[in-house]
Amino acid sequence: MTVSRLIARPMLASIFIVGAATALKNSSASATKATPVTDKVVPLAKKAGIPLPENPETLVRINAGVQIAAGLALATGRAPRLSAAVLAASMVPTTAAGHRFWEVDDKAQRSQQQLHFFKNLAVVGGLIIAAGDTDGKPGVAWRTRRVAKDARREAKRLAHDARREARLAAARIH
Repeated sequence: MTVSRLIARPMLASIFIVGAATALKNSSASATKATPVTDKVVPLAKKAGIPLPENPETLVRINAGVQIAAGLALATGRAPRLSAAVLAASMVPTTAAGHRFWEVDDKAQRSQQQLHFFKNLAVVGGLIIAAGDTDGKPGVAWRTRRVAKDARREAKRLAHDARREARLAAARIH
């Protein structure tokens, strides 16, 4: 692991660990903010066959637990791509619930909420990059293309050898 990954992953994870711990401590206040989102998401999830609790406070606690677990995994380099993807996914409801700047009338508060909304959007962008980071190793797509290229080359070589053997066999018969 490079030094930049060794330092950057814990730094990126820190916002989730601290934020989730705060959400757990103040789950009732977070649940109040989350209610507009949970009221829309839970019925959609249930229609899709995903069993979600209906209580916003329970959902806040689940989200916080997921963020702490994935944050710790990212910080320690355990399954960093998966943990970054999980954190990115968890940011969608967190941001939609916590920073609804379009609903704020006070100009100063609206500006603050807008700033936090776009900060979260930037963090999601960083997480998407981290989720795709192969740590300097070839990714699955590259390896798949490489295997296909090698297979095509081998097939051409075998076809060429088969044609040559067929010509030699035909020459021996005549």
